[in-house]
Amino acid sequence: MNLLTTTLCLCLALVACHHHELVSEPMDIAKEELDRCKGLEMDAVAVDEDGVPVFFKGDHLFKGFHGKSELSNGTYEELDDIHTLRHVDAALSMNFNESNDACVFFFLDHMVFRYIHEKLVAGYPKSISEAFSGIPDHLDAAMQCPKPVCENNTVIFFKGDKIYYYDVETTAVEVKEFPAMPNCTSALLFNGQSYCFFGTQFVEFDPKTGAIDGRWPKEARDYFMRCPVYGEGSVHLDRERCSHVHLDAVTSDDAKTIYIFRDHHYLSIDKVNGTFESDTIDSEFKEVHSDLDAAFAFQGHLYMMKGDHVLAYKSGEPPTLVEGYPKTMKEVLGLDGDIDAAFVCPGDKVAHIFQGQTVYEVNMTSSTLPREAVFDALMPLFKKVDAAMCGETGVDLVVGSHFYHFDSTKLMFLARSLPEQQRVSRVLLGCDH
Repeated sequence: MNLLTTTLCLCLALVACHHHELVSEPMDIAKEELDRCKGLEMDAVAVDEDGVPVFFKGDHLFKGFHGKSELSNGTYEELDDIHTLRHVDAALSMNFNESNDACVFFFLDHMVFRYIHEKLVAGYPKSISEAFSGIPDHLDAAMQCPKPVCENNTVIFFKGDKIYYYDVETTAVEVKEFPAMPNCTSALLFNGQSYCFFGTQFVEFDPKTGAIDGRWPKEARDYFMRCPVYGEGSVHLDRERCSHVHLDAVTSDDAKTIYIFRDHHYLSIDKVNGTFESDTIDSEFKEVHSDLDAAFAFQGHLYMMKGDHVLAYKSGEPPTLVEGYPKTMKEVLGLDGDIDAAFVCPGDKVAHIFQGQTVYEVNMTSSTLPREAVFDALMPLFKKVDAAMCGETGVDLVVGSHFYHFDSTKLMFLARSLPEQQRVSRVLLGCDH
């Protein structure tokens, strides 16, 4: 009897310990702080409804180009309902018909989940074979390939060295192998280009032929993540010209130089001869250091906004901080709180300041401080403007990795539809990818 009792107690203790391990392990993972700048190989990537990349690692995700990780099931809660989420095998953003809502698919082992507006679609999850007949389980990556990039609207699936082309209309599947292609652990169609990620690197490839030119691979932290200097050689001109991370500020001084600010770095463009230079913000504007909110040029000075302060620099080589600065935002611009973007047109005295969808104007010739900010207009075309610049040809508003050109300030305020969307890296900065 004693032996039986002892054995029973031992078994219960083992079960209790095992249960404790099962319960506590996810809690430990949830507490883990992931840093994308330390060289993580992402499990999957897709774009959200606003076209912003979302990267997945383990049971966490990273929204956009910077910011901390968060639990995936905080946004897509059903991912954990029937599957203890360890990682997402692949993710897919799909919107072949612009009249329909974009949807996101997540592939976990043999199951697929489909979301619209971060809500699980009725009937999901279901098996991959049911949703995409002829496609194997335990995928590595997936991405859409719309017409005319592919001949028909197609979903491309990656598993090992095999690439599966799923025709959305006919459901036919074609399997290809491209020796030049690395084995993709995640894949993404972004700004019309096809990217294959592996390790911390990525390549741009032709989805029809798998062709890759000799400039690749490149480091993902240089182009898809907002990372400070993480290793020798990580700061270079190509990174600043071709990064997909949105700009913090852009302006043009009286000497015909365009200044572009992003994170800890800036890019200067000589508009006369078209030459580019890149360096850290610390090297020229040490009081700013990094993460500028907005900038504009006025009467030989560069005004830079960061937090609730304004710094003014006299243009020159090098720029010099004007005596008495920094000053408060309220004192210089008559506004409280952070601002998103700002510009002054050549020869004008008015600074146009963006806070969300509201634009204010400030008379910069006024010597009485604090200056007064007057309501100018609403800009319902954009939720938020990241950067703005006015030149001889008009106004450019930067939103994400694109910009929109208006021939004048007046036409910008009168616009009821968006002008042509243009790539910042390709059109404004002359990058070829």
